[in-house]
Amino acid sequence: MIAKSLKGRSAAMDPGIWSKLPPELLELILSFLPLKTLLNLRSTCKHFKSLVFSPSFISKYSSASLFSSFFLLSHPQCYSNFPLYDTTRGAWRKLALPLSFLPPSAAQFNLLSSCNGLFCFSLPNSSSFLVCNLLAKSSRPIQFPFFPFAFEMLTLVSTPHGYKIFLLCSKFSSNYAFVYDSKVHSWRQFDGFQPLLADNFHQEGASFNGSLYFATPEPFSVVCFDLENGKWENLDTEMPRELTFVRLVSNTDEGKLYMVGGIGRNGISRSMKLWEMGDGGNWVEVERLPELMCRKFMSVCYHNYEHLYCFWHQDMICVCCHTWPEILYCKVSRRTWHWIPKCPSIPDKWSCGFRWFSFVPDLYTLA
Repeated sequence: MIAKSLKGRSAAMDPGIWSKLPPELLELILSFLPLKTLLNLRSTCKHFKSLVFSPSFISKYSSASLFSSFFLLSHPQCYSNFPLYDTTRGAWRKLALPLSFLPPSAAQFNLLSSCNGLFCFSLPNSSSFLVCNLLAKSSRPIQFPFFPFAFEMLTLVSTPHGYKIFLLCSKFSSNYAFVYDSKVHSWRQFDGFQPLLADNFHQEGASFNGSLYFATPEPFSVVCFDLENGKWENLDTEMPRELTFVRLVSNTDEGKLYMVGGIGRNGISRSMKLWEMGDGGNWVEVERLPELMCRKFMSVCYHNYEHLYCFWHQDMICVCCHTWPEILYCKVSRRTWHWIPKCPSIPDKWSCGFRWFSFVPDLYTLA
């Protein structure tokens, strides 16, 4: 009946009908558009442009599961093209980086950290960092505090009013911490922590209750750095026995701190466990990696744990190796472990330099 009634009609939309459509119904229809089409609508009229960036529409668009979340792979040989694993659809994609936001002097760049839809790059030739939102096409260059500037353990942290960048720097044979605050657009310098915090500089700090948490080398312990006042504190907590390595990761949405660690003797891990920080400051065991998966993972890193690093991604604790193109992750709510296989577009000759990041697109987060 509907087909007969439409027969012979013009294919053009009747403006008399669409102009009377309730705004909430129009927003619902637009929320089902592909992301690329949705972004192209911004240039058609002021209403669509303001709508696309409105928090209410972004929330509705996200709830429709059209904003996928990704694991992004950075490698020295995939310059400006980052393989993406769509965790919603379970498929691989490629991201061609829009180089228009890079300054002309940026002959090369390195991806260092990601948080809340933002990425932080280093631009060595221009002595600066670049924080950008690839989806919103916004970016901000941030000059190094001084030059030459050697830094490590850079961590991008989301705040209620923007973001902060934490890093450690050795200056004049001393160790200092530097914090950049996007709210005031300036760097602050604080004392560092002695000895060095970790034997793995691929691992970022874990953001928890306004501080960044780090694990120290053996004898293993946990220290935290208050991002507001720059004070360091040793965490008075008993560590599990027979640890061979320790990595910290946090769920900032729920305010939880987790620890991933190997258990064994003489520097050889026989198992890997996951702990959660309890209310009393003690570590509560949450899950253990199944034996067969543990054997594969330990053979991947050859018991060379300095290449291991962890990060949080939407209910997943991801454990990665700098020398291996796969991700091992724990689905925390289900307490299950899984592998994400190698990207099919990566050549077999690529060996070292794999660096994974969490990428949750967010139009509302501006650099």
